Amino acid sequence: MCDQFLGTWKLVSSEKSEDYMKELGVGFAMRKLGSLAKPTVIISADDDMLTIKTESPVKNTEISFKLGQEFEETTTDNRKTKLILLLCLSRVVTLDNGSMIHVQKWDDKEITIKREVVDGNMVVECTMKYAICTRVYEKA
Repeated sequence: MCDQFLGTWKLVSSEKSEDYMKELGVGFAMRKLGSLAKPTVIISADDDMLTIKTESPVKNTEISFKLGQEFEETTTDNRKTKLILLLCLSRVVTLDNGSMIHVQKWDDKEITIKREVVDGNMVVECTMKYAICTRVYEKA
């Protein structure tokens, strides 16, 4: 199902994270702290329940969910969102090249977080409007 995502991942590079956080409305000081943080992401599964833990000096978060089912999340910057996480198996993406698509919706806003495993690294693309942040993690 999502085996390629399971494990512990350490951030090795991040592009345009400050632009992305600014689009989210994150304040200057928190953007600076967030840009310096090198989070560790731990993705685990227990039957059909997935858990994503993010650990950083700024803030730790944890979400648990079932693929395809809506759930509530409080984000790192304290937004309360309803979201749905899908394993994308559309006509464009196959199971062998599956992407994990994480959509957050609140008020009239929306963010898409796309996770892919590319050459053994997890590439995470965060998009809000025209702001796109790309983060690359390597397996720890």
